[in-house]
Amino acid sequence: MSMIIFPAIDLKAGQVVRLAEGDMDRATVYGDDPADQARLFAEAGAGYLHVVDLDGAFAGEAKNADAVERIVETFPGHVQLGGGIRNRESVERWFDIGVSRIVIGTAALTDPDFVKDMARENEGGIVVAVDAKGGFVATQGWAETSEVSVIDMARRFEDAGVAALLFTDVGRDGLLKGCNVEATVDLARSTDIPVIASGGVKGIGDIHALNIHAESGIEGVITGRALYDGTLDLATAIALASR
Repeated sequence: MSMIIFPAIDLKAGQVVRLAEGDMDRATVYGDDPADQARLFAEAGAGYLHVVDLDGAFAGEAKNADAVERIVETFPGHVQLGGGIRNRESVERWFDIGVSRIVIGTAALTDPDFVKDMARENEGGIVVAVDAKGGFVATQGWAETSEVSVIDMARRFEDAGVAALLFTDVGRDGLLKGCNVEATVDLARSTDIPVIASGGVKGIGDIHALNIHAESGIEGVITGRALYDGTLDLATAIALASR
């Protein structure tokens, strides 16, 4: 069973950035042409892309729409998009312009029926973001932590038809500390929904460690800073994950 490598493009004020632990004040800018970055990832062999409108995640509405549209126009593969998508109009608009999958986080906690409706209406198109701080779900662009455990959150959507769960260990995100493989595998084994790993990937060792457990239900892994800082080569990661 092969695993998908999702290179990440996080957008803040139209620029490609990476945050440390989801903190908007700790952003490193990696470029000012998101569409060109998408093209480079495609040339390295990526068939999937993970895009986040960071400003949108905090505002609750699209803030980098132009950049997202240029990415979708440029990237020949599948674009998975998250960040502030909390109503039907937003979901429909992004699908209409060619986004393949929508990632919903905050609304999955505050309005689960909305997410279930979207999953039923858009088969294979909705991903639920399960962002964890100390084992509990973080919301509002990771600014707040709920009292809902990660596994309880996942089980709420067990029969809802969501395509995947995107699991992020917020405490590791953007820090190159290494992916929380153990927690990711625990979640994958606790639910029938495929799990995408995210947060802290630092090198090929993380890809290997996750790939060993792909049959436990790990669909793929998102990586950002490791690619931008050069501690992980995208083509090598894709080759390993496809074995």
